[in-house]
Amino acid sequence: MGHAEPQVSTSLQSFWMPFSPNKEFKAEPRMIARAEGMYFYTPDDRKLIDASSGLFCVAAGHCRKEIAEAVYRQLQTLDYTAPFLRGQSKSFELAERVADLLPEGLNRVFFVNSGSEAVDTAMKMALMYHRVRGQAQRQLFVSRDRAYHGVNMGGVALAGMVNNRRAFGTGLPGVYHMRHTALPQNKFVKGQPAEGADLAEDLQRMCTLYGGENIAACFVEPTAGSFGCLPPPKGYLNRLRQICDEHGILLVFDEVITGFGRMGANFGAQAFGVTPDLLLMAKAITNGSQPMGAVAAKQGIYDAITEAGPKQGIEFFHGYTYSAHPASCAAGLAMMDIFKNDQLIERAAALSPYFIDAVHSLADAPGVVDIRSVGLMAAVEVAAVGGPGARGHELQKKLYDTGLHLKSTGDSMIIAPPLIAEKAHVDEIVGKIRSALAA
Repeated sequence: MGHAEPQVSTSLQSFWMPFSPNKEFKAEPRMIARAEGMYFYTPDDRKLIDASSGLFCVAAGHCRKEIAEAVYRQLQTLDYTAPFLRGQSKSFELAERVADLLPEGLNRVFFVNSGSEAVDTAMKMALMYHRVRGQAQRQLFVSRDRAYHGVNMGGVALAGMVNNRRAFGTGLPGVYHMRHTALPQNKFVKGQPAEGADLAEDLQRMCTLYGGENIAACFVEPTAGSFGCLPPPKGYLNRLRQICDEHGILLVFDEVITGFGRMGANFGAQAFGVTPDLLLMAKAITNGSQPMGAVAAKQGIYDAITEAGPKQGIEFFHGYTYSAHPASCAAGLAMMDIFKNDQLIERAAALSPYFIDAVHSLADAPGVVDIRSVGLMAAVEVAAVGGPGARGHELQKKLYDTGLHLKSTGDSMIIAPPLIAEKAHVDEIVGKIRSALAA
C-alpha cells in the first residue's frame, strides 16, 4: 500500500463541479486523495470501499499498473495524431478486440470520448442510415421514461430524467417516451421481473400514432442504470426487437453502464439474448483511466453509409478531435488483456448470486421500500423524507463518513462494485449500508 499524497493548500472556488451542489460541497468538502484496488482513500488516509466502481467505470479495480504503464509508454511514443485522414494502429486493434466481445454482426466500431458522445453519434448514424436508403422522413426517436442517455442535447432529449431536462427544455424535438418498467408489483424481485413485458407495446402505440415509417430509432438501456437499476421484464426486450423489425426501426442499446460484464455477460445484449442494431459503450472500456466511448454498428449500417458516399471523399461527416486518442486506445487494449487474463466477466457472473442475495438481505433495514438487482448491479431505494432525493442525499454523505462510496440517484443507492470484488467485499459493502440506514 502506498502513502497518502501530500496535500497542497488550494482554494476550492475556481472549479465549477459537475452534477454537484457546489455551495454545499465547498462549505463541507468530502475529498478523495488516491485509490487502490477496491478502495478510495481520503486526504487523511481513511479508506472507503468503492461500491459503485467509481461511476460504473472501474471494473478491474483502481490504479491497475498494466493500464498506467501502457498509457505511459504510448505517451512517450505517439502522444497524439489527428484521427481525421490519418490512422494509428492501436485504434484498429482495439476495434477488433472490442468487436470480439460483441454479439455477432456488431462488427464496426466508431470511437468517441464519452457515453454522451456515443448517444449523439448513434442518433446521427440512424438518421444518415435511413437517409441514404431513401427514407429521410425517419426523423423521430423513441426512448423511455426513467432513462439516462448522457447530457449532450440529443441525450437530454432522449432522457427520461426530469431534472436533466427541466433546466434546459426538452432538447431536440421529435423524441417520444415509452413508460418505464418499474412496476409496483415487481418490488423486491431478484433479477428480471415476470410482469411488464406488455409495456413494450408502447413502441407499437408510437408507431400507430406517429407512423412507424417516420421513426428512426428506439433507444433503451438493457437495464436502466443511473435511475437505479431497472432490469427489463422477461420478454420485454425481445418484443421491442420484434416491433422494430416490423417497422424498419433501428434498435439501439445504451450499454454505457451495462457493458463489459456488469450484467454477468459480455454485454446486456448477450445477457438478455437480444441483439440491437447499434450498441453504445464507454466507462469500463478503459477502466475509467482515460476518457473513451464507442458505438458498435451492424455491418449493414456501415456498408449503407459508406457505399452511399462518394468514391473519393468523406462518407460520414462526424467525429471528434480526440476520437480514438492513442493514450485511450492503449488503455483500452490493456483493459481488454485484463478482461481476458483475469476472467473478469466470468468472475462477475459467478459472484452475482451471492451479491444479489446479500443486497436483498437489506429488505428489513429501516426505510427500505424496494430493492432491484441483476448481474452485479443493484439498487436499494429508501422512502423519501423531506421531498424526493433529500434523504438519499443525506444518506450519501453519511456513507462517505461511514467508509463507503456509491452512486445515488434520488433516493436510490446504486451498488455496482468492481468485477474483482470478492464475497468479503460484498459483505463489507452491505454491512456499511445497513449501518448507515440504521443511523
